[in-house]
Amino acid sequence: MNAIVLRNRTYDELQAGDAASLVRIVGRDDVDLFAKVSGDVNPSHLDTAFAATCQNGHVVAHSMWIGALVSAVLGTKLPGPGTIYLEQDLKFLKPVAAGDTVTATVTVKEKRPQQVVLFETVCTNQNGEQVVTGFATVLAPARKAEWPQADLPDISLHRHDRYAAFIKQARSLPPVAAAIVHPCSPDAILAAVEARDAGLFEPVLIGPERKIREAAEAAKVALDGLTIEAVPHSHAAAARAVELAVSGKVAILVKGSLHTDELLGPVVAAGSGLRTDRRISHVFAMDVPAYDKPLIVTDAAVNILPTLDQKRQICQNAVDLMRKIGNSEPRVAVLAAVETVNPHMPATLDAAALTVMAARGQITGAKVDGPLAFDNAISAAAARTKGIVSPVAGQADILLVPDLESGNMLAKQLVYFAGATAAGLVLGARVPIVLTSRADSVRARLASAALAKLVMARPLQGPAT
Repeated sequence: MNAIVLRNRTYDELQAGDAASLVRIVGRDDVDLFAKVSGDVNPSHLDTAFAATCQNGHVVAHSMWIGALVSAVLGTKLPGPGTIYLEQDLKFLKPVAAGDTVTATVTVKEKRPQQVVLFETVCTNQNGEQVVTGFATVLAPARKAEWPQADLPDISLHRHDRYAAFIKQARSLPPVAAAIVHPCSPDAILAAVEARDAGLFEPVLIGPERKIREAAEAAKVALDGLTIEAVPHSHAAAARAVELAVSGKVAILVKGSLHTDELLGPVVAAGSGLRTDRRISHVFAMDVPAYDKPLIVTDAAVNILPTLDQKRQICQNAVDLMRKIGNSEPRVAVLAAVETVNPHMPATLDAAALTVMAARGQITGAKVDGPLAFDNAISAAAARTKGIVSPVAGQADILLVPDLESGNMLAKQLVYFAGATAAGLVLGARVPIVLTSRADSVRARLASAALAKLVMARPLQGPAT
């Protein structure tokens, strides 16, 4: 494939009336990328609701994005490589919306001494209406130049909006009391304050008071209005959090700066008051930019090598969560390395059994199918290529993994290779448990809090086991 070569016109070659144009369609990605690069996040360019209240009544492209097209014509076509911008004036006549076609044209108006050239610059829309006019003064190149166009990197915009609906739903409900267990690091304190400020939680901080206050000072946040339950150490914090949950004084547990096992130990202990008949399991609620809906990966943090019945319960926990956030019949893909049953691969046998168990009512409220390889679970094209006919293939809402190791690797690959955001929650106890990491973004922490709040606030409709 031959590279595109940019060729210039020297000052001596330019004549009055010479012209060149560039045509671009304004896309949503163009507007968002310009906002990200320039920092111009004026909501009239990005927010439909806000823009509806403005003079134009709709979202408009940045004026300087259109102005940049003029620069592109001058720098790549006329005069081309070697051109130096000296001055530009622009008059913006009409708004440009996403979907409009803009033609930027530059025309030589006057040649001046010392290689200075005046250009008329005009941008029109698809209707031939002028949207921008003006004049540019440039220093034209003195020597001929031919240069291959730079091979620019591919760009994809990661839009993280899969959580938006349920965070909004959670914010619409009254705040709930949440025990923040041993919040003795700046990250843990900051997460508690963020959830409070977002209207999700009324945090109860449980831990050594001196360490909590030192962490707040390091995080540069005030603890005014927050309740502190002073206990001597992390073990005592976990035990006290369970007591508060059993008594109904808190509705959610949130992991602070202690180990997960240390937090879950008192929860699953015999006679704790928080155990249920359901297996405790973890879900990663993933916001994957390349996937068009929320995606749950389970279990990637609690059950190391679950049995068939434990997988059934892990599956039901995830299904119940999906239903509580608005998916009335989620699709569960039971993952394995292949999509056929192989007696030498236990994961495929469990997947087939779980599919039958769902058909027999042992898993309720969902469509379950497996074994499915990862590509067949999330790509309709991959499923068609392999001739897979399934109510789940290509459109999974839940990925039920064979074991903790595969689930943990899958979730982290989605985060680090696919730009996903992962909210973490432990289900199966009488209260939800938020598991956050120091590496989590604010978005992930708020999504975890919102999920926990919805779990507590919304009774499950319909049958469940």
